[in-house]
Amino acid sequence: MKTILITGANGYLASYIYLLNKDKFHWIRMTRKDADLSDPESVKKFVESQDFDICFHTAANATTAVCEENPELAQKINVESTKAIVDVCKEKNAKLIFCSTEQVFNGKENHGPFSEEEQPKSVTVYGKNKIECENYILNTLDDAVILRYSWMMGLSFPGIKASPNLVANVMNAILRQTPTLFTVNEKRCLTYARHLAEQFALICELPGGIYHVASQNDRSTYESARFIAETIGASADEIESYIVPNYDRYADRFRDYRLNADKLSQYGIVFGTFEEDVLQILTDFNWRKK
Repeated sequence: MKTILITGANGYLASYIYLLNKDKFHWIRMTRKDADLSDPESVKKFVESQDFDICFHTAANATTAVCEENPELAQKINVESTKAIVDVCKEKNAKLIFCSTEQVFNGKENHGPFSEEEQPKSVTVYGKNKIECENYILNTLDDAVILRYSWMMGLSFPGIKASPNLVANVMNAILRQTPTLFTVNEKRCLTYARHLAEQFALICELPGGIYHVASQNDRSTYESARFIAETIGASADEIESYIVPNYDRYADRFRDYRLNADKLSQYGIVFGTFEEDVLQILTDFNWRKK
């Protein structure tokens, strides 16, 4: 049985993947108690002290506003600590699976969905951090797997705390009767995290390279929010009152950073559509309109 060192082990994706795969691998679950990512030397020291076959590096500061306000801290957490992990993986001849993001495309002026061959371009600190990490990994390791995630969706359940996502945001708006803005000038893929967790064992067998993790979506974020609201049974009046179009955000330039996941499908790792994922989430959590 292979041993996986997983960083950011208490995060949404990491804990979900662990839950569904805990009997398939031996796990070393690295959290902030083990090493502080703002201290790359402590990260290197901890990772060097462990014996593992695969490092699944999920830990990062992915909050765009925090990264913009503290670029030096973001550099330490997202880039320098990642480089330390990469260097240890090279020393140990261990495989790295690195979590990247759709945000590497948030500076593109052309529209997606983008394939893995598309040259990334970002206008945010976080996106630029991930591009720097990707380049370092590709130049250092031969068999590393880089996963660029779309916006991962889901709801919390015992032992798993979901990251902020569109399904939860829409449900909060409707249930709390709170008018909430949703971006009109943006298209993103949205993907049920469960589908990633269910196929993680196959991901561990991938040859080195960059792969896009995404379900298909042709709707804007605002249109996607309306679909979710309709699916949970919100009335037309509720949708008009609480699902509010935000025309100002990205009014200067439409953002489209959807990902094309055809490459993963060649290895039997398949994602569906946004609509299918929403229906599956609401079915799994008993929220689907009958």
